[in-house]
Amino acid sequence: MAPPEPEVFDVVIFGASGFTGKYVIREALKFLPPASSPLRTLAVAGRSRDRVAAALRWAAAPAPPPEDVHILVADSSDPASLAALAARARVVLSCAGPFRLHGRPVAAACAAAGAHCLDISGEPEFMERVEADLHEVATRNGSLIVSACGFDSVPAELGFLFHSRQWEPPSAPLSVEAYVHLVSDKKIVGNIGTFESAVLGVSNAGQLQALRRSRPRRAKPNIPGHPPPKGSLIEHSNPLGLWAMKLPSADTVVVKRTLSTVTEHPDGLPGVEETPDYTEHRKNFWSSVKPAHFGVKIASRSFMILVRFLFTGVWIGLLSHFAFGRSLLLKYPEFFSLGLFSKTGPTEEEVSSASFKMWFVGRGYSDVDRALERGSKPDKEVITRVSGPEVGYITTPIVLVQCALVLLSQRGNLPKGGVYTPGAVFGPTDLQRRLQENGLSFDLVSTRTLRYD
Repeated sequence: MAPPEPEVFDVVIFGASGFTGKYVIREALKFLPPASSPLRTLAVAGRSRDRVAAALRWAAAPAPPPEDVHILVADSSDPASLAALAARARVVLSCAGPFRLHGRPVAAACAAAGAHCLDISGEPEFMERVEADLHEVATRNGSLIVSACGFDSVPAELGFLFHSRQWEPPSAPLSVEAYVHLVSDKKIVGNIGTFESAVLGVSNAGQLQALRRSRPRRAKPNIPGHPPPKGSLIEHSNPLGLWAMKLPSADTVVVKRTLSTVTEHPDGLPGVEETPDYTEHRKNFWSSVKPAHFGVKIASRSFMILVRFLFTGVWIGLLSHFAFGRSLLLKYPEFFSLGLFSKTGPTEEEVSSASFKMWFVGRGYSDVDRALERGSKPDKEVITRVSGPEVGYITTPIVLVQCALVLLSQRGNLPKGGVYTPGAVFGPTDLQRRLQENGLSFDLVSTRTLRYD
């Protein structure tokens, strides 16, 4: 008699014992039965069974951990263990970073097995390399691989799409700047994994450029008017009254990739078995989205906060290009970031006291035909806002789990498979509504006419 087939779980959380992984477990547990949710079965996975079990106990506290949540052992350096994990998952939530070190084997195992993989990477080189290497096999096997399904970069993606749709015809945006304002009653502290990802990203920037040169150029969206001036590194003269500094952000890269996808597919990506109603909705949704030049800035009421970010960026830029410098950065993150990052990460009190606001300031034309006139300047401004709780340990798990629930409940309305951005896959779905029901908000703040003296 043949042995029974191993159980296939709706969701497997990989990297479950890490800084963010244990918070993802805690968020996922909210949606297991008896909750009304498409998440019926859950497993948690990592290198150490004991550490994953401890993370599960922490996430379930003060209740005991559910007996029907299974623990799987898998290691990103062991392809066989990842193949076994992917064979038992409908959706893998990949939380083990830095992703340029640990993410690709997980995505590759999912693509080969036909499982779906959502990760929380904010690393452009990893995301674009996975697209280059795995898109064809993922498409062939019906596997959706979607990176940046956390604070990087769903608030920026959905926030941009929400903002864009506020420009009613005949108006159209020229540029949209996102201002990220992190708020806390306590100090703001990031974990060492995020810091290490930044260090490795800068140290390998040449590899990203080489990858881009080796690939076909993506389509560029048709944006009316002349590109806006680049502006200064640091500013204070903005409608928000905040100090702001340009940020080399994954959000910018991801939003631009989504706009390229929509330029290539003006009606969006068709679902594998979508309903006629959803087909009509998808086409209407994307027809209402207007492209614009997009950038991200870190914003604060305190100039000294920007000094800390600038200090961190300078040290990473100076030291990350050689091994001894990287070793120093990763050994003393608190010093080289003026306390912005820590090996221990934030305390529970610091997490619960933190929140974010992401303002989208768009400038464009009240009538798109004016963009073609010689010497014309933008005459309309729209400001929208996405806000929510602490970014790394509360918002990221909320976003990741909601993306998984959309994938489980609306699979037929989503593309057959491939490597895509969150906006391209989830933009037309009800993900924004789900996020609003779970602690995030999307608001139209103001619309005004711009006048020039």
